[in-house]
Amino acid sequence: MKVGLHIPDFTWDGGPPALRGRLGEIAQSAEQAGVDRISVMDHVWQIAHLGPPEHEMLEAYTTLGWLAARTERVKLLTMVTAVVYREPGLLAKAVTTVDVLSGGRAMLGIGAAWNSEEAHGLGLFFPPMSERFERLEEALQICLQMWSNDDGPYDGKHYQLGRTLNSPQSLTRPHPPILIGGAGEKKTLRLVARYADACNIFDSTDLAHKLDVLREHCAAEGRDYDEIEKTAQTRFDLGEHGERVAQTIEHLHELSELGFQVAHGSVVGLGTLRPLELMADQVIPALDKF
Repeated sequence: MKVGLHIPDFTWDGGPPALRGRLGEIAQSAEQAGVDRISVMDHVWQIAHLGPPEHEMLEAYTTLGWLAARTERVKLLTMVTAVVYREPGLLAKAVTTVDVLSGGRAMLGIGAAWNSEEAHGLGLFFPPMSERFERLEEALQICLQMWSNDDGPYDGKHYQLGRTLNSPQSLTRPHPPILIGGAGEKKTLRLVARYADACNIFDSTDLAHKLDVLREHCAAEGRDYDEIEKTAQTRFDLGEHGERVAQTIEHLHELSELGFQVAHGSVVGLGTLRPLELMADQVIPALDKF
């Protein structure tokens, strides 16, 4: 099993002047600890269960560019891109840019978006849910076309592109891995089976059921279920002095037994860097046993 680090909170000691240095230090420490990937949220305001909207929030793809410059090995992605916040052609260009400048380490994490409050606050396009899912499927098609040898037009219901030219092309071929976030059984997991290289499902008591649903969609789409990387979105709380390390390792073992290849999550107390030391010394080495 692999471990990924999700960084959803930038409200740290020292405030904005210290943010760039602390973020770079966290990313480098995580890479040295052995994490496989680092993600940030695609939000413009902080989300409610993490803090008030006024807390610090960085724009996602600018942040990934900064992380690309400060790291050498980890994969980089949003968890996940709100499909309606960017036109798909520009999104494919942004992911390609991160891939080129990182030496081939970008992933496209994408979903249908949900935060109407921030969207309306900043005047971002936010249509009804049914339309967001239609746009999500078209955006996936556009990205795949832009990462192919076909630079012809795209004529969809919601998006029309005159020429899908993408130069330079991504270093990752045939394209940066596509991860679709969410566990909706009728639409999201069907799109995973049809288009994605990976899924991201929130850690919950019904994970086994969600994987069964994905397996059914793969059968209907003629897709090999085992081709899709299964990622569980979780939370690492190791305890102030590591008192919950053993519990964390046991839970990771449970996720692995269910069929998840990646446990990707935020780390409690990340700003102190101590949890990353515990991950490096105790958690990540234990993953080789299962």
